[in-house]
Amino acid sequence: MATLPTIVVLISGSGTNLQALIDATQQGQLKAKIVAVVSNRQKAYGLERARLAGIPTETVSLKKFKDQGKSREDFDNFVGQLIDQYKPTLVVLAGWMHILSPRFLSHFPNDNVMNLHPALPGQFDGAHAIERAFEAFQQGKITHTGIMVHKVIADVDRGQVILQQPVPILDTDTLEDLEDRIHKAEHELIVKGAQVFLDQLASL
Repeated sequence: MATLPTIVVLISGSGTNLQALIDATQQGQLKAKIVAVVSNRQKAYGLERARLAGIPTETVSLKKFKDQGKSREDFDNFVGQLIDQYKPTLVVLAGWMHILSPRFLSHFPNDNVMNLHPALPGQFDGAHAIERAFEAFQQGKITHTGIMVHKVIADVDRGQVILQQPVPILDTDTLEDLEDRIHKAEHELIVKGAQVFLDQLASL
């Protein structure tokens, strides 16, 4: 029996996208094994989701690094070293609320770091993408938004797109309605994107 490819997932919050990945691996929809979950927030509920699934967890703190007089790059280097110990086939950023520098990416020369972003390519890069899309819709600038899974490069949210999916915005929507619709779509796309990315890596 072939050994399954391995995934390390990075989170910052409740971990609903992580749960989608966990469920997909358990059901055989995602042919991989999650070998670790790393959070930059100690109270992130996603850590509990990982523990319930028997997945090892790690917690890292940028604040502690800064309190010790260390830099953001030092933190990124540490996170990269931490993940590299697991030798993952794929690293998935699933709601990881920290922009990673080239210092982190230098640990992954195989270009195997993937991010889920709640916007279409080139539309709303960076933070608060859903809020910015909703505001643009209200101003009549767009008729829909979307989500994408892409490779992580130093240029934020500009890496090669693996999968993307438009998400409609309705005239009756509140911001919360749009957030709910996007998150539901994310739970499906992150699983499909991870499998496509793993298939691409296997073909190299």
